[in-house]
Amino acid sequence: MGTIVNVSTVVVGALLGIALGNKIPGRTKDTVTAVLGMFTMVLGGFSVVAMNSAPLTEAVGSFAMIVVLASLLVGALLGSWLRIEDRLEQAAAWLRGRFTETGDAARFVDGFVTSTLLFCVGPLAILGSISDGLGRGAEQLYVKAILDGFAAMAFASTLGWGVLASAAAVGLIQGALTLLGYFAGDVLSAAQIDALTAAGGVILIGLGLRLLNLKQIPVGDLLPALVLAPALVPLAALAL
Repeated sequence: MGTIVNVSTVVVGALLGIALGNKIPGRTKDTVTAVLGMFTMVLGGFSVVAMNSAPLTEAVGSFAMIVVLASLLVGALLGSWLRIEDRLEQAAAWLRGRFTETGDAARFVDGFVTSTLLFCVGPLAILGSISDGLGRGAEQLYVKAILDGFAAMAFASTLGWGVLASAAAVGLIQGALTLLGYFAGDVLSAAQIDALTAAGGVILIGLGLRLLNLKQIPVGDLLPALVLAPALVPLAALAL
């Protein structure tokens, strides 16, 4: 249910943003996007703090930072080899051909990729979906749905239909994570969840830099880190 609500708020927010797009001054759009970029970096910063959490430090000691860094470095190598960022852009281009015949192709791709990453990379998306699947409640996804609705409206006013298309990605990715939580049960330890959260926070900071046009980091290529971070925790624990 949480994912359904989240998809709905993205759709409604994106449609409102598209409808208001031409009525919002360019300077206002740029300012709103900049605010979202800064706030994304703040969310990332709060998530990175999980690297110093008690469960993670108790599990791996002083290796906590190394676990997160290693997951990001290896994840970047793996993601670059798999060309995840490029494949996301190719998927966006394919969707554009299916659902729209007008507009700027680059703008659509940028809207789809940026929105998909923002909506699906964060700890709320991953942990909220898994929690929902575990039957622990969908409160995290409800909070995320509200945030995503406002973000979709702001992004769609500048990036257009690509933001609306990202609702499909939200449904697929969060739906898959919910099913994963349902079938996997309590698999991840608190330390592994904290490592995943910290790695996700670093990726969010990179996304914030991208939104602010400070550095076009291919954050899509970093996504494997979200799998590697929890996987490296038990390995690091063995090294103690």
